Amino acid sequence: MENTTHPDPDVALATSGPTTTAADTFAARRRSPVQRVQHLLHSHPAISPLLVLVASWLVFSQLNSRFASAGSLSLVLQQAAVIAALAVGQTLIILTAGIDLSCGAIAILAMLVGAKMSAEHGVPGPLAVVIALAVGLLAGMANGLLVTRLKLPPFIVTLGTLSVFTALGLLYTKGQAVQAIDMPDFMTWTGTVIKLGDFVITYGVVMAVVLYVVMAFVLGQTRWGRHVYAVGNDAEAARLAGISVSRVLVSVYAVAGLIYGLTAWIQIGRADAASPNAITDGNLETITAVVIGGTSLFGGRGALVGTALGALIVYFFRSGLSLAGVDDQYRILAIGVLVIAAVAVDQWIRKVRA
Repeated sequence: MENTTHPDPDVALATSGPTTTAADTFAARRRSPVQRVQHLLHSHPAISPLLVLVASWLVFSQLNSRFASAGSLSLVLQQAAVIAALAVGQTLIILTAGIDLSCGAIAILAMLVGAKMSAEHGVPGPLAVVIALAVGLLAGMANGLLVTRLKLPPFIVTLGTLSVFTALGLLYTKGQAVQAIDMPDFMTWTGTVIKLGDFVITYGVVMAVVLYVVMAFVLGQTRWGRHVYAVGNDAEAARLAGISVSRVLVSVYAVAGLIYGLTAWIQIGRADAASPNAITDGNLETITAVVIGGTSLFGGRGALVGTALGALIVYFFRSGLSLAGVDDQYRILAIGVLVIAAVAVDQWIRKVRA
């Protein structure tokens, strides 16, 4: 049983912060311009990726005018929707100072199970989607229980379950893809196009946006969200404040798994098929989006709006460099440099002083 020393965790968290406004004001006046920038980025992690996104849009628009066209931006949004949705779950886990290398494998497993149940076993589309969500939820919960009950590092746990979930998906489908023609229309509904003049998006993009809005509200306005940040910031302090750290961690991995299951549905609509070879690099791409988006790999700091911007930055670079005629290897190099720069900035921001 976890020791608790405060009757109300929220009160403890609220009263543990600074109370001397005059001292804070005096300290702020003594900061150099660089320190003020450091504090600003610490308080608002989404500013850095927003500046990078705007700068990349301006640069790529100058290199090729097609980049700023409605058609090009529509394609970027559709391409980014799957990784962006998947990255919501990754963000939740990284906020707790964890990491999930199995996110793509969970989404693929959920996608294959739901698709095959609807195509070969006559399960109605809505029920097949629910089954896919359940598979994601259970897989995420399994990760959470392994982390909390066996006290294993999240990196090791999810590295192992990456192989386990990948193998389960391949064994279940015998490595075969399920085509859209064999599934009910409901399974591919997320790929339905919505035309807004020259701008074209899909219901999958809309679902990803709604997912961000809902989860941003949950993280920012609910007790559970405050507990997620508290655990990531300092698990021991959160425990002493009366928060059940293990329960929060299991719930975070479970919710992340549920989100991966939802992403599986978005991916089916995007690809018009359920393939075991889809989003196999989802783990790396989501971590890239989260890190570029300003969420600290050490937990406790970050926001979903930054993750959304990070996912867009990745696909802005891919599309922009492609339209500029840059070789694919250099595009990969550019993303790698972005990740290293983002982590370096995060390390610098974490050294902020009052």
